[in-house]
Amino acid sequence: PQIGLNITQICLEKGCSEDEIVEEVLKLNEDPGVHGVYLHLPPASLTSRVLNTLKPEKDVDGISDLNMGRLVRGDISKGFVPPVASAVLALLEKHDGPLEGKAVLMVGGEGPFGVALQCLIERSGMVAFKSHCSSKNLQSQVCAFCATLHTFYSTFIFFNVVHSCGRWLQEQQYQPWHLRSLKLQPLTPVPSDIEISRAQTPKSVDQLAEEVGLLPEELEAYGRSKAKVRLSLLDRLHEQPDGKYVLVAGITPTPLGEGKSTVTIGLVQALTAHLKLNSFACLRQPSQGPTFGVKGGAAGGGYAQVIPMEEFNLHLTGDIHAITASNNLVAAAIDARMLHEATQSDKGLYNRLVPSVNGVRQFSPIQISRLRRLGINKTDPASLTPQEVSTFVRLDLDPSKITWQRVVDTNDRFLRKITVGQASTEKGQIRETGFDIAVASEIMAILALADGLEDMKRRLARMVVGTSRCGQPVTAEDLGVSGALAVLMKDAIKPTLMQTLEGTPVFVHAGPFANIAHGNSSVLADKLALKLVGRDGFVVTEAGFGADIGMEKFFNIKCRASGLRPDAVVLVATVRALKMHGGGPNVSAGAPLPREYIDENLSLVAGGCRSNLRKQIQIAHLFGVPVVVALNVFKTDTQAEIDLVCQIAKECGASDAVPCHHWAQGGRGSLDLARAVNEAASRPGNFQFLYDIEMPITEKIRTIAQKVYGADDIELSPEAKDKIDYYNKQGYGSLPICMAKTHLSLSHMPDKKGVPTGFVLPIREVRASVGAGFIYPLVGTMSTMPGLPTRPCFYDIDLDPVTEEITGLF
Repeated sequence: PQIGLNITQICLEKGCSEDEIVEEVLKLNEDPGVHGVYLHLPPASLTSRVLNTLKPEKDVDGISDLNMGRLVRGDISKGFVPPVASAVLALLEKHDGPLEGKAVLMVGGEGPFGVALQCLIERSGMVAFKSHCSSKNLQSQVCAFCATLHTFYSTFIFFNVVHSCGRWLQEQQYQPWHLRSLKLQPLTPVPSDIEISRAQTPKSVDQLAEEVGLLPEELEAYGRSKAKVRLSLLDRLHEQPDGKYVLVAGITPTPLGEGKSTVTIGLVQALTAHLKLNSFACLRQPSQGPTFGVKGGAAGGGYAQVIPMEEFNLHLTGDIHAITASNNLVAAAIDARMLHEATQSDKGLYNRLVPSVNGVRQFSPIQISRLRRLGINKTDPASLTPQEVSTFVRLDLDPSKITWQRVVDTNDRFLRKITVGQASTEKGQIRETGFDIAVASEIMAILALADGLEDMKRRLARMVVGTSRCGQPVTAEDLGVSGALAVLMKDAIKPTLMQTLEGTPVFVHAGPFANIAHGNSSVLADKLALKLVGRDGFVVTEAGFGADIGMEKFFNIKCRASGLRPDAVVLVATVRALKMHGGGPNVSAGAPLPREYIDENLSLVAGGCRSNLRKQIQIAHLFGVPVVVALNVFKTDTQAEIDLVCQIAKECGASDAVPCHHWAQGGRGSLDLARAVNEAASRPGNFQFLYDIEMPITEKIRTIAQKVYGADDIELSPEAKDKIDYYNKQGYGSLPICMAKTHLSLSHMPDKKGVPTGFVLPIREVRASVGAGFIYPLVGTMSTMPGLPTRPCFYDIDLDPVTEEITGLF
C-alpha cells in the first residue's frame, strides 16, 4: 500500500492438481487489472506447463521459459529479470571497486535462478564459478548473505510489478505502425483473380494486428487470416485524433460495375505500401446474392484485392447469417403472437406470458419496459386490473399492416410474394407476405449505423414491425424479442480485420445495398480505423453504386449518425460507362460488349463526361466536398480516351483526375491517385448536408429528387401520402430519407442514361425503418428481392474434392 500496489494473495488447496493451477493462472492472464503474477508454489508444482501458461508480460518473477530465453539472449526489453538474481547483483555492486574482472563463486543455485544469475554476472564482466561444497563456515556466511538478499529481493519484485504496470500503460497509448508490406510481382497477361489471390501468402492476422497497433486482447481470431476487432479499442484510443476520411463513390454504373472496390483497395495499397502513409480500407461484406447471381464477388480484382478472396466472398465471419437469423426470429415472433392472441383469452395469454416459476410470478425486464410505455407503473403481476391485463397482452397487430418480411441471402424472385399460415395447425391465420434479400433487412442497416452495443440494442428495440388495429406502431420490444436479437448480433457488431494483396489492413463490415438500403459499410469500422491510422493517416470507405444514391446516403444518413465529416470524394469512372452515358448501346451482364466499347470512340466518351460525370461531380459539390476523379483503366481504353476523360473531368470541377492501373499493377498503379487524394484531403473542408432534418418528409424527398436526380418534381401515390401522414403523427417526421431507387440511372427509369431531364419521380410507397433511423421511400417499381439471371455465376463455381480448392469465383 505504501507504494501504491494492490496485492492479492490466492491460496490453493494443498495437493491441488496441475489443471487447477493452470485454470487460476489463465484467469489472471485475462484480467486487465492484474499487472504482475508471482507463483509462490512448491517446486514440484512449477511444471513447464504452469510456467508457460503464465503470460511473460505478467511473469514478474521472470522464471517462465520465454523470459529466461530472453535473458540468456540478452533481450530483456519485453521480459523480466528474476528479482533474486537482480538482488544478488545489487549486493555485489555495493562492494568497492569495479566488478569487471572479478571472480564469483556460486554455491548451489541450480535451475532458473542459477541460469539467470550466471547470465547477469557474466554480462557485468565477471567470471562465475559453480560449487557444490558445503561447510559450516560457508553455511553461516550464506545465511547472513540471504538475510540481506531478502530485502533486496522484495524491492526488485515490486520494481518488476511497477515496471509491468508501466509497460501496460504504454501499450494502451496509440502505437506507431510497423507495417511489413507484401511484395507483388505482377504478371502479364494478368491471371484470374483467384489465381492472383492464391499466389500471395497473407500475413497471419495477429501479426497484422500488432503491426497496426492493436492489442492481443482486442482481437478475436477466425482462423489464420481474419479476426473480429473488439470495440474496446474506441475507449482505449478515445483521445487519439482521427485521420483523414475519404469516400469512394462512382458515376452511374453499367450492370457490370465500374470497380469502386478495386479502386478503394488500389488506393490504400498505394498510400500505405508505397507512400508509407497509414491507411485502412473499409468495405462492405459481399452478399451471396450477387456472388452467385450476376455480378460475382466483391473482393476487388486483379492486383488490388482483399485476400483470401474465397473467405471474403463466402460467409466471412457469419455476420449476414446472424442478421438473417435475427430478422427471421422477429418474423416468427410476429406470426406466433398473432396466432396466440387469436386463440386465447386475456387470462390465458397473461398466464402464459407471465408464468409462475417455482411459486414466484414476476415480469421480465422487457415486459416491465412495455408496461412503462403503456403507462402502467406496476411491478406485481397480481396487481393489474382486467383492463390493464388486456392492454398488456394484446398487441392486436393488423395483418394487413405488417411491414416486417422474412429474408434470405439469395436472389430468389419467387419469394417476393408468398402466403403463410396454410397448415391446419395455424388455425386459419393465413396472410400474404414476402421475402427481402438479407442485406435489405433493417437489422443490416442498424448494424451499419450503430455506434456501439448499447446503441444497437436501443435501435433493435424500437424497430417497428407493423401497426395495431387501433393505429399504434408495434415494435420488436413490444414483441419481447429485442434482447434476444442483441444476443444473436453481439459478435456481428465487431468489424472483421483482413488485408490486401500488399499486406495493408482492411475492415470488412456490414453489407447493405445502396439501391434498396443506404449502401455503406459500418460507422464502427470507420471510427475504429480513423483512430488506428493516426492524425496523418487515411480511412478510405466505399459507398455502393452511383454517387446519386450511395454517396448521397453516406452524407445525409451515415454522416448524420456518426458525426464524422469527409475530407474528399474519389469518383470512379470507366471509359465503357462514359460511352454508355454518351449514347452507346446497352450493356448486359454475360453478353459480349458491343464494338463501340472496344474500339476508340472519343465522341461517346465526351458525351458521357459532359453528362453523367459532370452531374455526379456537381452532386458531390452540393455537400461542399472536393472531388478527385479516378479513371479505372481497362486494357481496351486508348490513351486519347484516357486523356480526354481527365481533361473534361477537371473542366467539370474535379480538383484532379487521374488514370488508375491498380488492376494490372497493384498499389504502384494508383500512386497518382494517392497523391491527388492526399492533396485534396489536405484542403480546408466546407461540408454541409443537403437538407435540414426538420424539413417535412415530402420536402426532403422532393429536395433529393430535384437537386440530386434532376427531376422536375415528385408524384406521391395515395398510399405513400397516407403513410407520410401516419409517420408524421407518430413523430417520425424528423428522420432522414433513404431512397430505394434503381442504380442504373439518375432517374427511376433504368434505361435512361446520361442525365435524364423532364421527368417526375414516382413514389410508390413509403416505409419507415425506425430502428435504423430513416424514412424509406420506394421509387417506381423498385424491388427489395433481386432475381437470378438465365445464367447465374453459380454455373462456374465448383470445388475440387481432393484439394478443396474453389474454382469459378472472380
